[in-house]
Amino acid sequence: MAMGVTPSAKKALEVDCRTEQRIIPNVVCCTLGDDLPAPNERPNPLSFPPAEIHVDVAVVRRLLEVDCPSLSHGTISLVDEGWDNLTYRLGSRHAVRLPRRAAAAGLLANEQAWLPILAPRLPLEIPVPVHIGKPSTLFPWPWSVVNWIPGLTAEHHSFAPADVSLLAETLVSLHQPAPEAAPRNPFRGVSLRAKNDLVKDRLHSLEQRDGITAQRLAAIWRDACHAPETEQRVWLHGDLHARNVVVNESRLVGLIDWGDLNGGDPANDLACAWTLIESARLRRAILEAYGADDALVRRAMGWAIHFGLTLVNSGEPRHVPMGSTVLNRLLADV
Repeated sequence: MAMGVTPSAKKALEVDCRTEQRIIPNVVCCTLGDDLPAPNERPNPLSFPPAEIHVDVAVVRRLLEVDCPSLSHGTISLVDEGWDNLTYRLGSRHAVRLPRRAAAAGLLANEQAWLPILAPRLPLEIPVPVHIGKPSTLFPWPWSVVNWIPGLTAEHHSFAPADVSLLAETLVSLHQPAPEAAPRNPFRGVSLRAKNDLVKDRLHSLEQRDGITAQRLAAIWRDACHAPETEQRVWLHGDLHARNVVVNESRLVGLIDWGDLNGGDPANDLACAWTLIESARLRRAILEAYGADDALVRRAMGWAIHFGLTLVNSGEPRHVPMGSTVLNRLLADV
């Protein structure tokens, strides 16, 4: 794997691609790689997994007063409630991140353990914990105070050449060998071929509605599964979609929500070429800048198919068109 952005790729990234770029809504509130069942298996596809504990501003304030009094006087406001965590803004420089269910506590613990180690190598900002809250009678799981990354998530951001260059540099810096102790993730840190039965089932469902598209995607999927596998186990973000990417003043500045951090195939993260980037030219540019070989690109396209079908099959009105966009980008690149 190339360990830097190549000169030819830099030149490609400097090309004015404005005619190819359009602002589209990359609204992805769920975890892209989760193996969501088909809509008829989910009676209420719009609902999050139920929270297992009640948290509000008063609870967060009390936790800070007891566990981190030096930061307990700032303004507190709810920013986001996701599938796994609640995020509260704390003053102007910090956020409080709390699991909303027991299954997420281990994911937050991974962030606490590993983000301080990974942050110094990355050119983009990440939410490094500045305080680790202890379980107590007030709250049963560990929680974090993290640095706040100013900006907005990238649902409506059109990636420019400079953004793509910086994202490639960040992925190269991140994708270093993961130690044996690195988290293992049964959804992300696995062989692409482990998704074969699931993807084939979803392609079969798609074929009932659009046989030609399903057949074309099936050909890409078969090619991806036949690509040589890697023995690499590198650090992955594991969930690179638009709501986990921060932009400020139309510039890429940070990556958030590292709960799926794990060691695995870099192709999983490189699927972001299709989940994030509208311009076909810039999709090619990020893969070249990263130094991806043919097998890696093919596996990355396979992961993008898996993510796109996951969104299409979610039944969530915001996710279905986003999944279609991902799949259409893949079809445009073959």
